[in-house]
Amino acid sequence: MKIGVRLEGGVKGATALLAVLAGLLVAGISPYAAADLDGEFLQHFTYENDTHYRGRDAQGETQGISNERNIIKYEFDKAFDDYGIKIDGKLRATYNGVYQLNSDHFGSNEGGPVQFQTTLLGNTTEVPFGGGLSDGSQSQLFQVLGLSQLIPLRLGFNSNNPGAPNYNPNQGLQLMGQHWHSTQAGGVEVAVPVRPCNVDPRGCVNFGDYGNSTLSGLETPDFNHRQELFVKAGRQQIIWGRTDLFRVLDVINPVDYSRNNIYDELQDMRYPMWMLQTEYRMGSALGFAGLGDSNLQVVWNFDRFRPDNLGQCGTANVVLDAGCTFRGFANLWANGGTVAEFAHLTPNSYLATDFSPHEVGIRGANLPAWKMANSQVGVKFEGVTENEIAFSLNAFTFRSQLPALHGAKAAIDPFPDLTSLTGQRQYTPYLIAFDVDYPRVRLLGGSLDYQWDWAKAALRMETAMTWGEEFPNTLKEELYSKNRVIRSVVGFDRPTFIPFINTTRASLISAQIFVQHIFDHEVEQGPLGQVGMPDWATNFIGTLVVKSWFMQDRISPQLIQAYDFRAKAYVVSPQVDWLITNKLRVTAGANIKTFLGSERDLVFDDARSTNPYPPYTGLNYPGDIFTPGSRGLSGLEPLGIFRAGPIGTAYKENEVYVGLKYTLF
Repeated sequence: MKIGVRLEGGVKGATALLAVLAGLLVAGISPYAAADLDGEFLQHFTYENDTHYRGRDAQGETQGISNERNIIKYEFDKAFDDYGIKIDGKLRATYNGVYQLNSDHFGSNEGGPVQFQTTLLGNTTEVPFGGGLSDGSQSQLFQVLGLSQLIPLRLGFNSNNPGAPNYNPNQGLQLMGQHWHSTQAGGVEVAVPVRPCNVDPRGCVNFGDYGNSTLSGLETPDFNHRQELFVKAGRQQIIWGRTDLFRVLDVINPVDYSRNNIYDELQDMRYPMWMLQTEYRMGSALGFAGLGDSNLQVVWNFDRFRPDNLGQCGTANVVLDAGCTFRGFANLWANGGTVAEFAHLTPNSYLATDFSPHEVGIRGANLPAWKMANSQVGVKFEGVTENEIAFSLNAFTFRSQLPALHGAKAAIDPFPDLTSLTGQRQYTPYLIAFDVDYPRVRLLGGSLDYQWDWAKAALRMETAMTWGEEFPNTLKEELYSKNRVIRSVVGFDRPTFIPFINTTRASLISAQIFVQHIFDHEVEQGPLGQVGMPDWATNFIGTLVVKSWFMQDRISPQLIQAYDFRAKAYVVSPQVDWLITNKLRVTAGANIKTFLGSERDLVFDDARSTNPYPPYTGLNYPGDIFTPGSRGLSGLEPLGIFRAGPIGTAYKENEVYVGLKYTLF
């Protein structure tokens, strides 16, 4: 039996001096065989620097320094022979200087005024934020068209009066998705505040320890409110599965994608959680079943729920661009705002529209409370057969670490005389008023490792089926559906002599193919485009890693490649790691993405034509104007991100980087 106990400490509001000396402390105490350790006190102190430089985005603007992360680590290891106990721990402090070095692109001076496309009778022009269709402009519009004003509206927001509530000025903004695609191709566009939340609080919502970070919180992420000084048992990473880049079974610990999107090592990106891990090593006790070794592991995660960190808009790494979608829609709900080409009042007219507060957008995030019913439990049985095939069987019940948007929530009706004096509706089918939720998910899966002697290679296989995951679905009244999902990966690892790389040492070739299939996937062809689920029903992602070693393994070049088959997005990342001395290591590389398809393949129903308030929101769309439901008018935002995937939405984020790691002792 092995029972692990870990300790964590930290500092809230740490000074720069304390940041050097303290940080995220992770310590462990575990039983060991006293004869194996001599009781020596071991310690290491290291400094790391990771600097990234990013090229031009989709608007042709060079981003410059996008990451300047400095990390100090102190590690210790002490054995107490008389008690058979070992204590080990890590202290970590991080400071990211990009928000001071490049504040015009990432920081307090980021963003500016924005313009929105609007189309009237086929003629496309631009209007500023706050210049769309509103109560003040509709009378003039109807006079220009020679029509009487038949539709009363409650539209418009406060963009000019700083002293009034919900002040939402045209400053410190970007357009949603502007870094990865053109904003001049029509479709929905929303303004997103991008400055840190202490500088500009608009759209700041806690989506689970991200989304509402201040400048100091972004600069020193190790010192957030989770790192108050305390001592508890069991903070740790528990790793199920053996894949790289994309996770199949490895779902116990949430991941910090804001660190470097999907491209850092998972061991550096996982958040440690308070967990109890109990293992029963049965050895060859099940030899009668053909097993040479076996082990049963039970995991109980009793920590407060923490989702994956998808990144806060205004920072360098916002995976899937989801953090920008969230902040833009949260600001739209709280303060109102302009949405490009939204209202379809006449044929060939898609007018930028000024929504009032509490009409559309994201109302907030429903984070699971810290209670026993929301804890997470997993069981893994692993063994090795007599012919050296290692396998595992896994089961886990947990909260989804990825958010789901639940639509059709209570909102203000922009047609006030049609409902009540207040205009409040408790439930409106197909309305783009959302809550962010994290559903309960069940997982069953397994893994298999096989040493293929004939090919001198190792085969790795993993698969996992989940129940309860939620996906956007514009065919449903609440704009989401629950689906079963199966994910699988097959990996192939082989040391191979490649003469043009290295004639004296074998290089490692590692290839993987990932597949995801969504059961009961729904897509239909509407009068104006596809309606249903934007995620691909089945998708494949392939990865290939080639790594070699030179100069007694002090220089190690590698090449990482990944290709998303449905999004047609490709990334290649060359890197060289040089151990100059036993204390100094330098890493240099690049991260280059390419989009091989067409943006037209990624557009999807953007919910402009869902007709939530019939007949007034369906007068100029084909079909029954009295029936709610989408006609399929499409654009890249907001649902095209699910088709583009993490590689496609970052294809304009090409970077070069240099990292340095120095061990003082």
